[in-house]
Amino acid sequence: MKFFQKYNKHHSSSQQHNQNIHQKLIGSELMANIAEIQSIFCDTPDLIVRNFVLKQTQRQAALIYLSGITDSQTIYNHVLKPLLFENGSDNSDADLRVSLGHIKETNTWQQIESAILNGECVLFVDKRTVAIIYNTALFPKRSIEASPVESSLYGAHVGFTETGGDNVALIRKQIHNRELKIKEMTVGKRGKSKLAVMYLADVANHEVLKEIEERIQKVDVDSIINAGVLAEYIEDNPYSPFPQLLLTERPDFAASEILQGRIAIVVDRSPNVIIGPAAFDSFFKTIDDYGSRWMVASFIRLMRYFGFLIAIFLPSIYIAIIFFHFEVIPLKLLLSIGESRERVPFPPYIEAFIMEITLEMLREAGVRLPAKIGQTVGIVGGIVIGQAAVEAGIVSNVMVIVVALTAIASFIIPNYEMGSAIRMVRFPMMILASFFGFVGLAIGLMILLAHFMALESLGMPYGSPIAPLRFPDWNDVFIRLPQWSIKKRPLSTSAVQMKKANSHRPKGDEQ
Repeated sequence: MKFFQKYNKHHSSSQQHNQNIHQKLIGSELMANIAEIQSIFCDTPDLIVRNFVLKQTQRQAALIYLSGITDSQTIYNHVLKPLLFENGSDNSDADLRVSLGHIKETNTWQQIESAILNGECVLFVDKRTVAIIYNTALFPKRSIEASPVESSLYGAHVGFTETGGDNVALIRKQIHNRELKIKEMTVGKRGKSKLAVMYLADVANHEVLKEIEERIQKVDVDSIINAGVLAEYIEDNPYSPFPQLLLTERPDFAASEILQGRIAIVVDRSPNVIIGPAAFDSFFKTIDDYGSRWMVASFIRLMRYFGFLIAIFLPSIYIAIIFFHFEVIPLKLLLSIGESRERVPFPPYIEAFIMEITLEMLREAGVRLPAKIGQTVGIVGGIVIGQAAVEAGIVSNVMVIVVALTAIASFIIPNYEMGSAIRMVRFPMMILASFFGFVGLAIGLMILLAHFMALESLGMPYGSPIAPLRFPDWNDVFIRLPQWSIKKRPLSTSAVQMKKANSHRPKGDEQ
């Protein structure tokens, strides 16, 4: 108890000390300002304090920055070199102007501290109560490469990086239009994360935009590590297993969603971009659907929906049939299943749970291990364990086939978060089937449908255009009709289309 009291007292005094520093203004004495900076950034070995004399005015000056996140070449060529060697004017302020695009002045320690932490360098001049901030930030970053998670056959082989500015530029490259607007925001008390909210001003629903801004402003956290953390803070129902916001690493997919009226949130330091509002059918679409023939794309999309049903209900159907409703199986197939199960000592639901949990562990091991080892573990482990389990009489051959089909069906889902939700929902369905058979499956299906209809994404219906029913949007839901027939934006995302639809319907009629 004493420890927590001491900790709280120290924590509150530290916060008060930081607030006092932030409210203070810089002084005119150079050495006092340097001492203040060194006290703020104590135990910071990468803090560089470069003392020199201005050429024209012969006044003492100091350039302060963090070495690991600044561009040393820019500092030398565009800051130090003009100040040390090039001739300036007789004006003491004019010789501080250098050939950098972003230069600003400040007299508060809060802005100075923030600038140094953002990779900028700060110039202090003796007998001057204003510091100059030069934009010399250069954080370590990787080159732009194809997304390792969202592969594409027909789309661009370019993926987002961990640099927010580059990600904004990649989206701008896809949309050359003055209506593409960007609102910058900041989240986090300690590790401040910059956000860029991108949307088309003449297409996006401004009520949804206002809702996003309000939710982001309410986020109270030390730091946002990645986009998934922010998505969890601003989603409508955090207790739902299904994702309510899209996460993508593809600039072309993000641009196509913005063109449809959705809003993208670019999170600095994260290679994922958040897109909302999202509907249930959004998680079954890929950019390849619009690059291939519409009949081929429609067939593949129908397979995804069919795989969604198989991944959730196939093990449950197997349990319900074997345990309760074996009379629906043809006699020859029933004899074959009975022969394969004669050595299995467990009931069907125990058998199914053993195999499903084993499959999930193999899948997770394959994801976490290095690529070559993960593939070996997944393939060899699945074959060896499955064959050994059948020979040992722990599970039946039919159960191995059911689990394999379930795994293949879950891999068809293009969105990883939706695939993970499907894998989790499968287990409650298996429990209901083991207790009530087909009646339990019917109850589970009704609960699932009711949940989809009640769910919202940023205040918009999650089940749209199925619930509420909007037939004009069905040309790009279960099947993808030719491009010329789906040129209109969805009613659920576009403010313009919503106004047109509301103006053409009679009063009191709900769409």
